[in-house]
Amino acid sequence: MKITSRVGSLSEIETPLLVIPWCQESGVEEEVAEPLPENLGDLDAALGGTLGRALTAGDFRAKKRQSLLLYRMGTQGPQRVLLIGVGPRAALVAERLREAGGQAAGRAREVGVAELCVAAPDAAGGDGSLTLEAAVRALVEGLVLGAWRFDEFRSSPESPDSPALEKVEILMADRAGQGVVSAAVQVGEVLGRAQNFARELAVRPGNVATPAYLAEQAQALSKDLDLEVTVLTPHAMREEGMGALLAVAAGSDEEPRFIVMEYKGGGKEAPLVLVGKGVTFDSGGLSLKPPAGMESMKYDMSGAAAVIGAMKAIAELGPKVNVVGLVPSVENLPSAHSMRPGDIIRAHSGTTIEVLNTDAEGRLILADALSYAARYEPKAMVDAATLTGAAVIALGHHAIVLMGTEPDLLEQLQEAGERSGERVWQLPLWEEYREQLKSDIADIKNTGGRPAGTITAGMFLREFVGSIPWAHLDIAGTAWANEAGPYQPKGPTGVGVRLFTEWVIGRAS
Repeated sequence: MKITSRVGSLSEIETPLLVIPWCQESGVEEEVAEPLPENLGDLDAALGGTLGRALTAGDFRAKKRQSLLLYRMGTQGPQRVLLIGVGPRAALVAERLREAGGQAAGRAREVGVAELCVAAPDAAGGDGSLTLEAAVRALVEGLVLGAWRFDEFRSSPESPDSPALEKVEILMADRAGQGVVSAAVQVGEVLGRAQNFARELAVRPGNVATPAYLAEQAQALSKDLDLEVTVLTPHAMREEGMGALLAVAAGSDEEPRFIVMEYKGGGKEAPLVLVGKGVTFDSGGLSLKPPAGMESMKYDMSGAAAVIGAMKAIAELGPKVNVVGLVPSVENLPSAHSMRPGDIIRAHSGTTIEVLNTDAEGRLILADALSYAARYEPKAMVDAATLTGAAVIALGHHAIVLMGTEPDLLEQLQEAGERSGERVWQLPLWEEYREQLKSDIADIKNTGGRPAGTITAGMFLREFVGSIPWAHLDIAGTAWANEAGPYQPKGPTGVGVRLFTEWVIGRAS
């Protein structure tokens, strides 16, 4: 998909589909007809007055996600006009425009067009925090994300008669702000493509997306981008003393990989570190999961996908900051070689861990990764993992669980979550929860039982971060969509890519 910006008139632009994101001017509660803006008079004339009549009749009130498709009456101007409501102007946020972009891409596919034009959104209103740059960026992100489909394993495309969206133009009324719009288009496109890349990693099945495959994908990025990628094999992991990671991997014939991605844009400054859980298939090991739904455990590497996708975006955007991405990747299967409940394993840090449940494996591989990160003496470290089902119980599928040790870091991530649309909500890490992880025969247990399961998982990880400012993102509830949304089909979401990148860019500036 090629996305550009241009200056032109809504009524004169030649395009098979013109999309207009429309703010509701009448407010949240009022059920009154939307007025026809003065600047749309010429467009209404090109449509034979149907736009004005639709508004007068109340057929379109610009409510959130409401849409109306109109056709031109003459031979000039846009062939179709799609109005997409983004809700009250006073409550306009970037996520509404991201959804509008996704709706536009979906409707283009439905009507069978490969190109469209979108009127640059009017970001005026609300609390003033939504800038033109943020509005355009969100719109472009939604377009790229909404256009994504995955047909790699189909003999023929699912919708062969629906062409892929190939060309998008962001239309401005004049040249004022053209530089801002062009820059926003670039950032939105980079982030959208990086998130789609993460989706593709997560949607591929476990017999394709193995630990070695993830390593190959990371290495492939280094050929075209300013990234240094190092991959540790089992021999190197043994020399490093990564006993927890190797214990999880022992049950599978697929060798583990430890992926190190380095972006060096900040000179000699200490880096930021991103860590992503990369369990490419999680059966639970000897603590076997129930069969129902186990096929979805291919997405247990969504944290890894987020890190790899974010590193791709960061390298393309080029912020002046150093970033290290760490991905411990394994497959967790039952076999004669699997770790057993009751085993004692020694982590990279030297900490001994009593394994009570082999299905609490993600925290084990993250323990070694977090300990390994200390060699970089990072300014801060953030990990992402589909870690606990309890996170879904706590927050459902609308927010990422956030925990950590540094208030400033937690605040930065909360703000980055609001800007990126990948929102987080903080849970406590009080010392009282550490009691649940006490072991009678080792330094720590790998699970504290069902009560506060998400928090005790975070407490476990905290044992391995030392004095480094650290935050943990549990994305178990947000990494996979069971229902389609405006820019999100059913399946992997690629969550974390935008949040990680937004946080890194914020730290760089």
